[in-house]
Amino acid sequence: MEDVTLDVEQIKKLLPHRAPFLFVERLSDIVPNESAVGHKAVSFNEPHFQGHFPEFAVMPGVLIVEAMAQTAGALVVHSLGQASASQRVYFMTIDKARFRKPVRPGDMLRFPVKALRHRGPVWRFEGKAYVGDELCAEAEFSAMIFDGKDENPSDGNR
Repeated sequence: MEDVTLDVEQIKKLLPHRAPFLFVERLSDIVPNESAVGHKAVSFNEPHFQGHFPEFAVMPGVLIVEAMAQTAGALVVHSLGQASASQRVYFMTIDKARFRKPVRPGDMLRFPVKALRHRGPVWRFEGKAYVGDELCAEAEFSAMIFDGKDENPSDGNR
């Protein structure tokens, strides 16, 4: 494990996402090309809570999976040392997604992600989302690293 923790400013150098769509605020427990743990403090003033749901705010499951994928993307770009303004990570698949417990404002989310395999620019990961020791969500997903200076990926922007 690298003895490195990346803060949100360092993560922003690895990912093109910005508020309100950047869902990883810290990256820790980094094992290059293998695994890392993303962290996010869930705040009541995030825009999706205005409509999901006003009387019982719940973080949408798709955003939890997005946070796992952002964690994985930051790990890959950090591991490869390829951070640049043109670097992009595009979702290719999401499989075996399960949502087990609602995530609410005030929760501290932890996203351990683990690389299952990679071939060239395509990576496959498993990710989990925890609040404390409780599993809230899990999924497997694949993504492609793409240099935005080149032509668009063959399966389109995601």
